[in-house]
Amino acid sequence: MEPRNKKPTLKTIATALGLGVTTVSRALRDDDKIAAKTRKSVKDMALKLAYHPSRAGLRLRTGKTNVLSLVLDTEEQFGNSLSQIIFGITEGLEGTPYQLIVTPYSKHADPLAPIRYLVESEAVDGIIISRIEPEDMRVKYMIEQGMPFVTHGRTHMDVEHPYFDFDNQAYAKIAVDCLASLGRKRLSLIAPPAGPSFQHHARQGFEAAMAAHGLEEVPFRGISNDSSIEEIRLAVRDLMQQSPAPDGLVNSSGGVSGTGGAILAIQAGLKDVGAVIGGDVDIVTKQLFANLPVFGDAFYVVHEDIRATGRGLAKALVGSIEGRPASELQTLIVPTKVVLQTTADGGTSGFMHPLPPDFEVRR
Repeated sequence: MEPRNKKPTLKTIATALGLGVTTVSRALRDDDKIAAKTRKSVKDMALKLAYHPSRAGLRLRTGKTNVLSLVLDTEEQFGNSLSQIIFGITEGLEGTPYQLIVTPYSKHADPLAPIRYLVESEAVDGIIISRIEPEDMRVKYMIEQGMPFVTHGRTHMDVEHPYFDFDNQAYAKIAVDCLASLGRKRLSLIAPPAGPSFQHHARQGFEAAMAAHGLEEVPFRGISNDSSIEEIRLAVRDLMQQSPAPDGLVNSSGGVSGTGGAILAIQAGLKDVGAVIGGDVDIVTKQLFANLPVFGDAFYVVHEDIRATGRGLAKALVGSIEGRPASELQTLIVPTKVVLQTTADGGTSGFMHPLPPDFEVRR
């Protein structure tokens, strides 16, 4: 046996099973000319010995690394939100040879730099990017370089590419529809920051639904849902002290709101001025977690399953690597339900309007 501290090789597996190195190599590649029983024995022994193929050798033999990269803005996602999307991607890669790495970058630096490095160094077989812009230079670059990729979000570019996205335009519309059905007349939108495509989508859906219902917008100034919890709290407090104040709030998702922080900031800002949720104002918020605590208040929720998003991104990227047409690797999740989320025992604080028709209650 080879020393315990030495990395196991094909020869290690071959020696343990009394097979030839070539047979082991072909068995690990699922060569159907090798008996199924032998292939299973080889794979079981590889797992037992914690064998992993050499990346350098793999690239020389196949031109592949079996590595994929999720490229993330270091300030974009954090905590449980980030872990959920990584869990989802990992689940989506089960049964494939691919491993995931995370490549961080700062939004204050060149967003193309990490993509260029991954492509030019041939470090990965495919790339996942988010924070997509309408005219995204990263998408253009990867298409030109022939690098398989998938985007979490959609561009407005006249090119076909794989993507997985949540329909923020539809979300904003059903959020406004819900508040209008509750009799709310003056609405405010805490939107994503200017730049990414989902900001355009959320704003378009909000404005179209507002016009359809003849409602008045009371605009937030100087904040987005990328703002800090304290900034959102103070903005809500100031907004509610205006005359007239909004009687409905629509909270999009991203930044701190992706972790539930924005809804806590909204609740704090409303309590600062004594505004009662369900009486003075109703809230519709997009949240990424099905069981976010509501701390005594009740508000309307549209759920975006971020773990399922991770699975979808992984499957689309594998399809792109395999050469499937981009048109077959495009998914848009259209939300249709708004639910009233309350505390676990069904309790709420203050007066609550009756539920509008066609809206579901989750308790």
